[in-house]
Amino acid sequence: MLDLSGKVAVVTGASGALGSAAARQLQELGATVVWNYNRTRPEAEHAFQADVSTSQGAQALVDYAVKELGRLDVLVNNAGITRDGLAMRMSEEDWDAVLDTNLKGAFLCSKAALRPMLKQRGGRIVNVTSVAGLVGNPGQANYSSAKAGLIGLTKSLAREVASRNVTVNAVAPGYVPSAIWDGVSEEAKSAVLEHIPMGRTGTPEDVAAAVAFLASDEAAYITGQVLAIDGGLT
Repeated sequence: MLDLSGKVAVVTGASGALGSAAARQLQELGATVVWNYNRTRPEAEHAFQADVSTSQGAQALVDYAVKELGRLDVLVNNAGITRDGLAMRMSEEDWDAVLDTNLKGAFLCSKAALRPMLKQRGGRIVNVTSVAGLVGNPGQANYSSAKAGLIGLTKSLAREVASRNVTVNAVAPGYVPSAIWDGVSEEAKSAVLEHIPMGRTGTPEDVAAAVAFLASDEAAYITGQVLAIDGGLT
C-alpha cells in the first residue's frame, strides 16, 4: 500500500469533485493536506483560500503550507474552470479567464512550490490536465488549449528539476461525472459512452488513485509523463 506519512501536500481547487477526492486520498495515505479553495470552503482542518491565478495567491498558498506545516512535498495543480462556447463567438474575457486559472495558475503554484522542493531536494508536482488537452473538444477551445498547455508545462518543468529529485507528471481524466455532466441529456450521455471502450464514465476516485501513485515514492523514477484515465477513450 502507498504510504505518504509525514508528507505535506497542497491540492488546489480542492472544493470540487476531483480536487476533494484527491485531497481525501492523500490524507488517507497519511499526508497532511492543505485544501485550497477560492469560493466554497471545504470541511478540512487545513483549508486555505487563495486565487491561484494570481502570483500573490499562489505564493500565499505555498507560504502557508511551509510556515504552518514545515515543508511541502506534493503539489496537485487541480484548480480549473470552464467558459464553453464556439471559438468564433468566444469572448476574450472567457478565453483569458480559463487560461489564467487552468494554465497560468498551475505555473504560478509550481513556481512558488519549487523553491522549497528544490531546497529540500525532493518533491512531487501532479498536474490535472484532461483528454480535451490531448484530442481537443468542440466548444472548448479555451479549456482544451489550457489543458494542452499544461501538458507542455509538465514536460518542460520535469526536465528542469529532475536532477533535484523533483518529479512533474500529469493525469488526464476522461469523462468523469460532475455538475456539468448532470446537465447533459441521456441521449448525449449514451453517445459519449459508445466511444469509451470500458463502457462507463470514470469516477473522481479513479483519478485520485493515479494522483496518489504519482505523488508517492513508488513513482520516484517517473517524470514528464501524462497518464490518461479515460477507460480507453484516447
